[in-house]
Amino acid sequence: MCAGFAPNVCRFLLTFGTKASPTRDTSSGTLEDMPEFLLQRRRHLLLAAIALVLLLLAARYLLPAGTTTPAAPLPPPPGQGPGANGTSAARVVVDVVGAVRQPGLYRLSQGSRIADAIARAGGATPKAALAQVNLAAPLVDGEQVVVPTRGQAALAPAGSGSSASGGAAVAPVQLSTATLEQLDTLPGVGPATAQKILDYRTKHGAFSSVDELDAVPGIGPKRLEQLRDLVVP
Repeated sequence: MCAGFAPNVCRFLLTFGTKASPTRDTSSGTLEDMPEFLLQRRRHLLLAAIALVLLLLAARYLLPAGTTTPAAPLPPPPGQGPGANGTSAARVVVDVVGAVRQPGLYRLSQGSRIADAIARAGGATPKAALAQVNLAAPLVDGEQVVVPTRGQAALAPAGSGSSASGGAAVAPVQLSTATLEQLDTLPGVGPATAQKILDYRTKHGAFSSVDELDAVPGIGPKRLEQLRDLVVP
């Protein structure tokens, strides 16, 4: 009965009787249960705090951060898709002629250089005068790249039709695009022969080789050798 009380309190209770009033029993029971109640409450609070911390950690590290739906590819901006002529704005088409192994039309990427066009045409021939060509110049859509042979003068602007004294052409004449006046500037080629060259081109298409001049009436092997270094396909 005296458990949990001081000796003086215990002695007082023994003196006046062991049966305590209901009020004292209730007070005594409350005093005895109070430390255990506080201990359990602290334990519950501690467990709740630990559970909350674990829940927060699980939400941060264990749960997925969420999925992201990949965005659909954007349509190409205007001007980047195929044009009306079927060619892409990111590519250029050039005509490579002259002292190359495979003259013709070639499609290259935007930003390519003249050196790239010559390489696509099979490279320059041994007679090519590459020193007269700016290999680093960027290509322009619709441009004609002319590679002259050694011994020819530097290229003049296209369509200039200028000639040196004595009737020799300053720039190689392009057989596939030259006018009658430009062909007339070639030595030994008068208006009549120039017209025959135009007629041949109309019938057979653009020249792929200078050697095709041999098939034009009025131009024999001797005249061909005379013109070989003055013209390009």
